Amino acid sequence: MAAADELPLLQDIERAAGRSFRDIGMSVIADDPPLSLEVLAGYQAAGRAWVKVDAGDRPVAYLIADVLDGNLHLEQVSVHPASAHRGMGRSLIDHAAAYAKAEGLPALTLITFTRVPWNAPYYERCGFWCLDDAELTPGLRDLRRRETAHGLDRWPRVCMRRDL
Repeated sequence: MAAADELPLLQDIERAAGRSFRDIGMSVIADDPPLSLEVLAGYQAAGRAWVKVDAGDRPVAYLIADVLDGNLHLEQVSVHPASAHRGMGRSLIDHAAAYAKAEGLPALTLITFTRVPWNAPYYERCGFWCLDDAELTPGLRDLRRRETAHGLDRWPRVCMRRDL
């Protein structure tokens, strides 16, 4: 679990991870501010904010999740680029899956970019598949509408699911 005093570090991880989007022409995403401390504290208080730490016990990756339409929805998975390609993201996803299963939730869901290598293609390797429009739950439809209003539809996005 993320500790309250670690929440500012989650913002730092998000900023650092976001910089990678600038390299692929998605500066708007790179410049998007991280979630507020208040929002992160809500996830932490709900028991759905997890971190992976380095050898010095400092968070270098995190995952936050909501319960949405009876599934665990991965709201954010971020790994600091200096700690990337070490299985931390996958480990967090597997932890979230174990949490969801223990809570009696049948699946993980998420929304991500289709053409970003560390997004949809990565999640497919982690056992997720793309949902078509007919498979979207009301909550996922609502999130997609909010994303569109926020301008995220400039790049192709997809809802994904992993059954547990």
